[in-house]
Amino acid sequence: MRLVGAMQLYLVRHGEARAGKEDRERRLTDAGRVQVERAAWFAAYRLKISVGTIFHSGKTRARETAEIFARYLSPPGGVLKAEGLEPEADPSYWAGKALEYQEPVMLVGHLPHLARLASALLCGRPSEGLVELPGAAILCLGRQGGAWRLRWLLTPEMT
Repeated sequence: MRLVGAMQLYLVRHGEARAGKEDRERRLTDAGRVQVERAAWFAAYRLKISVGTIFHSGKTRARETAEIFARYLSPPGGVLKAEGLEPEADPSYWAGKALEYQEPVMLVGHLPHLARLASALLCGRPSEGLVELPGAAILCLGRQGGAWRLRWLLTPEMT
């Protein structure tokens, strides 16, 4: 689902993770894996999206989510750990970095960072809170010319 002449950025929140007391690494729960598998399948086979690279924060739950998406999307650039995707990261880093890409890119991360990044890209105000992202949700933003636009949001209930 690609717009001709538009760069697409996919923001993905990791799936449901174990509590920190239960698992210091906060791996995905079984339910979280199912959420992510369904979202990744839907993205690949129903929405037919493609991405050049999938970036993740390096936290286990984000890495596992990114790896599941990669099995379905087979990004040529692979799955890479990237700075600036941690839960409290400054959204201005990726707001600027996203401009460097011409091909679709997927960022797998956490709240509140992804919500602040989306708001920063859409209206220039990270604290605006324009979108809510449940676990395993995919938010598609498109940039045409110099402006970012909300294209669609897929939540686990929709898959």
